Amino acid sequence: MPTATPPQYAFEHLVTRRYRDFAAYNGWANRRLYAASAHLSDVQYRTDRGAFFGSVHGTLNHILVGDRLWMRRITGSGEEPGGLDTILFETLPGLTRARIAEDERILAHVESLDAQALAADLTYANVAGDHFTQPLATVLDHVFNHQTHHRGQVHCLISGLLGNAAAPPLDLIAFQRENGVARTG
Repeated sequence: MPTATPPQYAFEHLVTRRYRDFAAYNGWANRRLYAASAHLSDVQYRTDRGAFFGSVHGTLNHILVGDRLWMRRITGSGEEPGGLDTILFETLPGLTRARIAEDERILAHVESLDAQALAADLTYANVAGDHFTQPLATVLDHVFNHQTHHRGQVHCLISGLLGNAAAPPLDLIAFQRENGVARTG
């Protein structure tokens, strides 16, 4: 007769799985959003539409800036963009390649973490130079939530420019269903 999984192991597995799933979801959603963005004309892609970072171009660059800043804080390596509105790449193809590479970097790093690493404190400085300390897991919560927030802005811009049918579903549940986490029946 099989024995029950020790509660601590089950919890540790659940915690590490959660962040691996979020990292995988993140890459999935970015690929879908970038594919939809490729259907915009250059004018549609670059025109300021009133989003916090102006355009689809500005917002997609900001998401990558944020990820690079946070990954540098978390890992101690990688690029450190100068400001939150930095335009890292002028073309969507260049930005797409960089986005894919950053998503792979995030996933690889998250896959290397165990429950102890996720619970450990991270001390970092924000762009204003203020220092903070908090558990790494809560920092990752912010990293993934930040992307979701700004992807939603880009999704809205695409919907407004090309119609709702042109903006792909980005719901976490859609990712979970596509990846066998949710089953029918």
